[in-house]
Amino acid sequence: MSYNTFGHLFRVTTWGESHGPALGCTVDGTPPGIPLTEADIQPWLDRRRPGQSRLTTQRKEADAVCILSGTFEGLTTGTPIQLMIENTDQRSKDYGEIAQAFRPGHADLTYHLKYGLRDYRGGGRSSARETAARVAAGGVARAVLGQLAPEVAITGYMVQIGERHIDRARIDLAEVTRNPLFCPDASVADDWAAYLDAIRMDHDSVGAMVEVLIQNCPPGLGAPIYAKLDTDLAAAMMSINAVKGVEIGEGMAAAALRGTQNADEMRMVDGVPAYLSNHAGGILGGISSGQDIVVRFAVKPTSSILTPRRSVTKSGGEVDLVTKGRHDPCVGIRAVPVGEAMAACVVLDHLLMDRGQTGGVRGKIGN
Repeated sequence: MSYNTFGHLFRVTTWGESHGPALGCTVDGTPPGIPLTEADIQPWLDRRRPGQSRLTTQRKEADAVCILSGTFEGLTTGTPIQLMIENTDQRSKDYGEIAQAFRPGHADLTYHLKYGLRDYRGGGRSSARETAARVAAGGVARAVLGQLAPEVAITGYMVQIGERHIDRARIDLAEVTRNPLFCPDASVADDWAAYLDAIRMDHDSVGAMVEVLIQNCPPGLGAPIYAKLDTDLAAAMMSINAVKGVEIGEGMAAAALRGTQNADEMRMVDGVPAYLSNHAGGILGGISSGQDIVVRFAVKPTSSILTPRRSVTKSGGEVDLVTKGRHDPCVGIRAVPVGEAMAACVVLDHLLMDRGQTGGVRGKIGN
């Protein structure tokens, strides 16, 4: 088993390498009759596409998606949807010097130890280039959600870059699309850009924290034990390249709270229960509560930098290694649309599972 597939009913299998001719995914489990064309998927890929500002890698890829199967006359048929994205701007020569050396912070050494070989051209399968396929799958998931649960809104944004944080009192989701950093706080966006410029000029990189907000998610998605909604969301985010931590709601900060502070109290409002806070991040006992679902994940600094790092070679020698090529000074920036895509896939997957198990039946409160 090679474990290239995720999801329960809405299943996504990604394929391809960073410097291969193409990459893509097979999406299975999509209901029939959903309007879907390349134009429904492309805008999401455009948000992740490299080379759009000086703050990301300058690799130029159109990331144009092509639907090879699974649709007819603009509608899904219920059969597997095959999506392909061609690679058009590979520079494999940039990686010639690391063919026999292992880049610190990358999967080079672990791939070699596990498989006995590795594609050193940009990391091959372990490259963040693979996430383009996830974003394409997320575009399919959004199209289905648009028909089955059109009220659901999924928005990702940066809440921290290196030592810089947003002011949560100033969050404006409309600002996310107005700057290349996906920053929801207009008061810090320019400072973040200057900060990242300085990091880049210093031949260094920096980490980030990304938050994904899922609004209007129906209550009742998820299961209490082995198919918890937060379990699958955490696994989905943790599977993204360079992610080293995931939290939901208060997350790690909950360890410092008392029960009187952390439990989300309730009152009846207009005949229905209303929560007075959202420390749980919209999920209780693995099941969505109907509140906003809040997921955050930490992205480590980009390991490919021009500052020499100590490493070893395949023959057992020692070397000071500089990773050449075109790399993101903060890979967390382009992880924002990836996090959104993974959230869309998980929410749709759980929506389909709930429809299959309960048929949408819900318990009632009051008379």
